[in-house]
Amino acid sequence: MVGTGMDECRIEDERIQRVNGVDLCSQAFGEPSDPAVLLIAGRDSSMDWWEDDFCRRLAVGGRYVVRYDLRDTGRSTTYPAGEPDYSFADLVDDAVGILDAREIASAHVVGISMGGALAQWLGVLHRDRVESLTLVDTSGALPGMPDDLPPPEPELADYFRSGGLRPEDATDTAAVVEHVVEGQRAFARGPFDEDRWRSIATRVVQRMPSVPGGLGNHGVMRDCPSPDAGLGEITVPTLVVHGTADPLFPLPHGRALARAIPGATLLPLEGVGHEAPPPSTWDVVVPALLRLTGNR
Repeated sequence: MVGTGMDECRIEDERIQRVNGVDLCSQAFGEPSDPAVLLIAGRDSSMDWWEDDFCRRLAVGGRYVVRYDLRDTGRSTTYPAGEPDYSFADLVDDAVGILDAREIASAHVVGISMGGALAQWLGVLHRDRVESLTLVDTSGALPGMPDDLPPPEPELADYFRSGGLRPEDATDTAAVVEHVVEGQRAFARGPFDEDRWRSIATRVVQRMPSVPGGLGNHGVMRDCPSPDAGLGEITVPTLVVHGTADPLFPLPHGRALARAIPGATLLPLEGVGHEAPPPSTWDVVVPALLRLTGNR
């Protein structure tokens, strides 16, 4: 689809491609000739958490924005609950595979939470494919972080212990939507826009063919060796975006990450929790991303 207004852009239909022996679903906004931005979602999260309007704003700013469903999310390949036949390293390779499938030589990589960890591995294992890194609400996934960083907030730890990551009845679509909304309530901070979260959750569940796998398999992936590299070996321009009220990785994680990566800068989002940047922050976050990704 091609828009004609100042705030419109080319948006392609979802595309399922064979990547690393599995089917991965992706979608792009903007013109392929523009600098590419690859958005990587967090644990158990499909590409839907990168909202359409957020992607559209980046595309209108002259970026070719690609978002995709990780394995066990959205329309990508799913596995039986508790039996994911892949490792973290496979998810890293999938990100490169998406670039290959779309014939993108290199991209500016934006990852949130676990997606930020994947982005860090990309930054040292596939340096030639990464133009810059934006690490959102994440912590260090490579050596170089201090040992005294604060743990998750007690209330969030209680949520994990209560089994809050998996609904009681995965066959009840309405119940699963409610479960996803309540999960976001546990991670978000500040005013909770229930209508917005419910709209996103409904789309997430509608696109999720395997609810049991799609809500937990990332937590039980196969172990794999970490790269023989540290945060100090990331050489691309890096922006660390971190909510000041993040209950999973409190702000000191973001500060430490920005200090550990040479030349990295920190963009704190006041009052934001562990969540993709909400619309109230886009007037700050989108220009920052456009500045970082302005040059190939």
